[in-house]
Amino acid sequence: MRKYLIPIGFILLCIIVFLLYPTDYSKFQDGDIIFQISRSSQSAAIQQATHSNYSHMGIICKIKGKYYVYEAIQTVQLTPLESWINRGQNSHFVVKRLKNSNQILTPEILAKMKKAGEAFQGRDYDLYFGWSDDKLYCSELVWKIYYRALGIEIGQLKTLKEFDFNHPIVKSKLTERYGDDIPWSEIVISPGDMFESDLLEKVYSKG
Repeated sequence: MRKYLIPIGFILLCIIVFLLYPTDYSKFQDGDIIFQISRSSQSAAIQQATHSNYSHMGIICKIKGKYYVYEAIQTVQLTPLESWINRGQNSHFVVKRLKNSNQILTPEILAKMKKAGEAFQGRDYDLYFGWSDDKLYCSELVWKIYYRALGIEIGQLKTLKEFDFNHPIVKSKLTERYGDDIPWSEIVISPGDMFESDLLEKVYSKG
């Protein structure tokens, strides 16, 4: 029984802290990039393959005074920010922002980002992490919006073969998705590589 006391106590502490210190929305801006640890079935495999804690991400948008996250799940869509946060592991998240965003993210640029994002709305989630626009995964959506609106590359593009596939969880997911036909040369952008980009700075975290 004693072995359960610490985990239960930690969970209760997290809940109390979350309730006592509500999310400070005043810290957020349109175009901020938000990261979390997904509770999806592929999250652990993504973490192992990319050597990153973060397995899901999106772009923060403020619409008529309310905050949303534009994300690629099934399908590409706007999700209320609080719902998005609560969906992640322990409601933990980190918000990062383009450096010098006050000079770069002008109303005109934000309008271009919105237009770029709207072109993807409603598209299916890409379970196979392909680089075409037919389907998209979370980091691909954010990367392409910034690239097409601003011409900047947030995070280093890699080929699939450059990730770490040694962990059994990763090997299992790889076989499940591709069988023997693994597209090793496919271009991929991971949440971890975007999180570590020198173009971003952390502005907020919680959980």
